[in-house]
Amino acid sequence: MNTLSKTLLIAMIAAASAFNSLAQAQDFKIGIVNTDRILRDSNVAKAAQAKLESEFIKREKDLNEAINTFKVSAEKFERDAPTLAEAQRVAKQKQLIDLDRDLKRRQREFQEDLGARKNEENQILFEKAGRAVKQVAESEKYDLVLQDAAYFNPKHDITEKVIKALNASVGK
Repeated sequence: MNTLSKTLLIAMIAAASAFNSLAQAQDFKIGIVNTDRILRDSNVAKAAQAKLESEFIKREKDLNEAINTFKVSAEKFERDAPTLAEAQRVAKQKQLIDLDRDLKRRQREFQEDLGARKNEENQILFEKAGRAVKQVAESEKYDLVLQDAAYFNPKHDITEKVIKALNASVGK
Protein backbone atom coordinates (compact mmCIF):
# COMPACT_ATOMS: atom_id res chain seq x y z
CA MET A 1 0.00 0.00 0.00
CA ASN A 2 1.42 3.33 -0.91
CA THR A 3 1.54 6.28 1.49
CA LEU A 4 -1.33 8.08 -0.22
CA SER A 5 -3.73 5.18 0.30
CA LYS A 6 -2.50 4.72 3.91
CA THR A 7 -3.14 8.40 4.59
CA LEU A 8 -6.57 8.17 2.97
CA LEU A 9 -7.43 5.07 5.02
CA ILE A 10 -6.34 6.78 8.26
CA ALA A 11 -8.38 9.89 7.37
CA MET A 12 -11.47 7.76 6.69
CA ILE A 13 -11.07 5.91 10.01
CA ALA A 14 -10.66 9.25 11.86
CA ALA A 15 -13.73 10.70 10.11
CA ALA A 16 -15.80 7.62 10.95
CA SER A 17 -14.65 7.80 14.56
CA ALA A 18 -15.51 11.51 14.76
CA PHE A 19 -18.91 10.90 13.17
CA ASN A 20 -19.60 8.08 15.66
CA SER A 21 -18.63 10.35 18.58
CA LEU A 22 -20.87 13.11 17.23
CA ALA A 23 -23.79 10.71 16.89
CA GLN A 24 -23.31 9.52 20.47
CA ALA A 25 -23.01 13.09 21.77
CA GLN A 26 -26.36 13.97 20.22
CA ASP A 27 -27.99 11.20 22.26
CA PHE A 28 -26.37 12.43 25.48
CA LYS A 29 -28.96 14.27 27.58
CA ILE A 30 -27.83 16.77 30.21
CA GLY A 31 -29.91 18.54 32.85
CA ILE A 32 -29.00 21.33 35.28
CA VAL A 33 -30.69 22.09 38.61
CA ASN A 34 -30.46 25.30 40.61
CA THR A 35 -30.35 24.30 44.28
CA ASP A 36 -30.97 27.85 45.47
CA ARG A 37 -34.30 27.90 43.65
CA ILE A 38 -35.22 24.51 45.06
CA LEU A 39 -34.41 25.72 48.58
CA ARG A 40 -36.35 28.92 48.02
CA ASP A 41 -39.34 27.92 45.88
CA SER A 42 -40.33 24.36 46.74
CA ASN A 43 -43.26 23.72 49.06
CA VAL A 44 -41.07 21.38 51.10
CA ALA A 45 -38.57 24.20 51.73
CA LYS A 46 -41.34 26.65 52.59
CA ALA A 47 -42.88 24.14 55.01
CA ALA A 48 -39.50 23.55 56.65
CA GLN A 49 -39.02 27.30 57.05
CA ALA A 50 -42.48 27.71 58.57
CA LYS A 51 -41.80 24.81 60.94
CA LEU A 52 -38.56 26.43 62.12
CA GLU A 53 -40.24 29.78 62.59
CA SER A 54 -43.03 28.26 64.66
CA GLU A 55 -40.51 26.35 66.79
CA PHE A 56 -38.36 29.37 67.55
CA ILE A 57 -40.73 32.36 67.46
CA LYS A 58 -41.63 32.33 71.17
CA ARG A 59 -38.03 31.94 72.23
CA GLU A 60 -36.93 34.74 69.89
CA LYS A 61 -39.71 36.99 71.17
CA ASP A 62 -38.71 36.33 74.79
CA LEU A 63 -35.07 37.04 73.97
CA ASN A 64 -35.93 40.31 72.21
CA GLU A 65 -38.05 41.40 75.17
CA ALA A 66 -35.16 40.65 77.53
CA ILE A 67 -32.80 42.66 75.32
CA ASN A 68 -35.18 45.62 75.29
CA THR A 69 -35.58 45.42 79.07
CA PHE A 70 -31.79 45.41 79.41
CA LYS A 71 -31.47 48.46 77.15
CA VAL A 72 -34.05 50.36 79.20
CA SER A 73 -32.26 49.41 82.43
CA ALA A 74 -28.87 50.44 80.99
CA GLU A 75 -30.26 53.80 79.85
CA LYS A 76 -31.86 54.37 83.26
CA PHE A 77 -28.53 53.52 84.93
CA GLU A 78 -26.69 56.00 82.67
CA ARG A 79 -29.16 58.72 83.67
CA ASP A 80 -29.20 57.88 87.38
CA ALA A 81 -25.52 56.95 87.88
CA PRO A 82 -24.32 60.45 88.80
CA THR A 83 -26.89 60.73 91.60
CA LEU A 84 -26.41 57.23 93.07
CA ALA A 85 -24.24 56.48 96.05
CA GLU A 86 -20.97 54.72 95.19
CA ALA A 87 -22.10 51.36 96.63
CA GLN A 88 -25.44 51.53 94.79
CA ARG A 89 -23.75 52.49 91.52
CA VAL A 90 -21.24 49.62 91.75
CA ALA A 91 -23.98 47.13 92.65
CA LYS A 92 -26.21 48.31 89.80
CA GLN A 93 -23.27 48.23 87.38
CA LYS A 94 -22.40 44.66 88.41
CA GLN A 95 -26.05 43.67 88.00
CA LEU A 96 -26.09 45.11 84.45
CA ILE A 97 -22.83 43.33 83.57
CA ASP A 98 -24.25 40.02 84.79
CA LEU A 99 -27.47 40.61 82.87
CA ASP A 100 -25.52 41.49 79.71
CA ARG A 101 -23.42 38.31 80.05
CA ASP A 102 -26.58 36.23 80.50
CA LEU A 103 -28.23 37.83 77.45
CA LYS A 104 -25.16 37.15 75.30
CA ARG A 105 -25.14 33.52 76.44
CA ARG A 106 -28.86 33.17 75.66
CA GLN A 107 -28.36 34.76 72.22
CA ARG A 108 -25.45 32.41 71.46
CA GLU A 109 -27.47 29.37 72.57
CA PHE A 110 -30.43 30.54 70.50
CA GLN A 111 -28.26 30.94 67.38
CA GLU A 112 -26.62 27.54 67.94
CA ASP A 113 -29.96 25.80 68.43
CA LEU A 114 -31.49 27.54 65.42
CA GLY A 115 -28.46 26.68 63.28
CA ALA A 116 -28.58 23.03 64.33
CA ARG A 117 -32.30 22.79 63.54
CA LYS A 118 -31.78 24.52 60.17
CA ASN A 119 -29.08 21.97 59.35
CA GLU A 120 -31.42 19.12 60.29
CA GLU A 121 -34.24 20.49 58.14
CA ASN A 122 -31.86 21.21 55.24
CA GLN A 123 -30.52 17.66 55.41
CA ILE A 124 -34.06 16.29 55.11
CA LEU A 125 -34.75 18.72 52.25
CA PHE A 126 -31.54 17.75 50.42
CA GLU A 127 -32.44 14.07 50.68
CA LYS A 128 -35.93 14.71 49.29
CA ALA A 129 -34.54 16.96 46.54
CA GLY A 130 -31.99 14.30 45.63
CA ARG A 131 -34.76 11.75 45.25
CA ALA A 132 -36.76 14.20 43.13
CA VAL A 133 -33.75 14.88 40.88
CA LYS A 134 -33.20 11.15 40.47
CA GLN A 135 -36.90 10.62 39.70
CA VAL A 136 -36.90 13.32 37.01
CA ALA A 137 -33.58 12.11 35.57
CA GLU A 138 -34.77 8.52 35.34
CA SER A 139 -38.23 9.31 34.01
CA GLU A 140 -36.93 11.66 31.33
CA LYS A 141 -33.81 9.58 30.60
CA TYR A 142 -31.12 12.14 31.46
CA ASP A 143 -27.56 10.85 31.22
CA LEU A 144 -26.13 13.54 33.48
CA VAL A 145 -27.62 16.05 35.91
CA LEU A 146 -25.41 18.81 37.30
CA GLN A 147 -26.17 21.29 40.03
CA ASP A 148 -25.38 24.99 40.04
CA ALA A 149 -23.30 25.34 36.87
CA ALA A 150 -21.58 28.69 36.27
CA TYR A 151 -23.27 28.94 32.89
CA PHE A 152 -25.69 26.75 30.99
CA ASN A 153 -28.20 27.03 28.21
CA PRO A 154 -31.65 27.47 29.81
CA LYS A 155 -33.00 24.60 27.71
CA HIS A 156 -31.05 22.26 30.01
CA ASP A 157 -32.57 23.70 33.22
CA ILE A 158 -34.76 21.06 34.89
CA THR A 159 -35.17 22.92 38.18
CA GLU A 160 -38.87 23.55 37.65
CA LYS A 161 -39.49 19.86 36.92
CA VAL A 162 -37.60 18.92 40.09
CA ILE A 163 -39.61 21.42 42.15
CA LYS A 164 -42.85 19.98 40.76
CA ALA A 165 -41.71 16.43 41.56
CA LEU A 166 -40.63 17.51 45.03
CA ASN A 167 -43.94 19.28 45.67
CA ALA A 168 -45.83 16.20 44.44
CA SER A 169 -43.88 14.03 46.87
CA VAL A 170 -45.08 16.01 49.92
CA GLY A 171 -46.94 13.70 52.21
CA LYS A 172 -45.36 10.54 50.82
